[in-house]
Amino acid sequence: MHRVLVLGAGKIGALISGLLAESKSYQVDVADVSAATAASVVKAHGIAGLRSFGLDASNEAALSEHLGRNPVDAVISSLPFYCNVGVARAARAAGCHYFDLTEDVEVTREVRKIAEGASTAFVPQCGLAPGFISIAANELITHFEAVRTVKLRVGALPQHPNNVLKYSLTWSTEGLINEYGNPCQAIVDGRIVEAAPLEGLEEIEIDGTLYEAFNTSGGLGSLAETYGADAQIMNYKTMRYPGHCEQMRLLMNDLKLNSDRATLKRILENAVPQTLQDVVIVYAAVTGTQDGELREENYVNKVYPQVIAGRLWSAIQVTTAAGITAVMDQVLSRPGQYKGFVPQEKFRLPDVLANRFGRLYSGGAGKEISGQVVVEGRGGSQRKHARA
Repeated sequence: MHRVLVLGAGKIGALISGLLAESKSYQVDVADVSAATAASVVKAHGIAGLRSFGLDASNEAALSEHLGRNPVDAVISSLPFYCNVGVARAARAAGCHYFDLTEDVEVTREVRKIAEGASTAFVPQCGLAPGFISIAANELITHFEAVRTVKLRVGALPQHPNNVLKYSLTWSTEGLINEYGNPCQAIVDGRIVEAAPLEGLEEIEIDGTLYEAFNTSGGLGSLAETYGADAQIMNYKTMRYPGHCEQMRLLMNDLKLNSDRATLKRILENAVPQTLQDVVIVYAAVTGTQDGELREENYVNKVYPQVIAGRLWSAIQVTTAAGITAVMDQVLSRPGQYKGFVPQEKFRLPDVLANRFGRLYSGGAGKEISGQVVVEGRGGSQRKHARA
């Protein structure tokens, strides 16, 4: 049985901990700066193999001391991006594997440096975007003799938008602002270039619904570096309902809140509600040469909230937790295969989707599941034990 330390008992960390412990293959320690928050996760799951700790993992010395007393095979960081460099250093010193959900480009570069020469795997960017979308796009790329265009598009959206932003907070507000405000990577004419966030606005129609998409930071992951000049065009854009980008440009650019992110965070969290009734849309499109002809292949998937262990979990929770647990499961089940810095494109899409955790991407549930749970008054009880 593998031992894993999950850092952060928030929206994503709570589900990661539960999925791993429920599998009966992992001894899971969940740690949070709030001991009570970590304990609430353990109490809600109510199963053996899950322990809680109060730990300030932003304190590298304290984390190293904890790992010395409680050795593990892997550390999963579901902490804010700015905590991850210290976590990666502690994991390297402890000789364990490292996984995170960061979208931050600079943090990933630092993790890559820390991973040099390591005998264990350092796998950042294991979330949805970057993460699963990189795996999906890479799988399509391998089907072509020559690649012309690679488009990665992901949206985590409310099922029923009813405010001016046409948006609900479904994950980390700090991560959201980071994506909207930092420079973006893209490939143009075979060269890696920097693109401005909230630009490159376009329309996409999927199953009769119109969306907009625009540049955001980090979603391309390491895919641009992996393929470089082999692709003429490659970019990542976030999908939203039409009109959202214009409103965010007003807030971040015209009102200058990109340079006052603490204020923007307070505004968003005070005015924009959270929801478990969301939908995640994954869209990858690759154009290139197959059998001497110009062709296009697409991977399109919609994921809705699912009931796991008797509780409703949002689509962004499900897809993010499923992605990182599936990748970690593969690394730990294949000793010695993965060492040092491991980009997401090292993992095959069929393997991820066939994995016991990755299967949640094809759970088949529609929005009626979350609607029924909400009607029954069971939608807001993720921290409560819900077993029959």
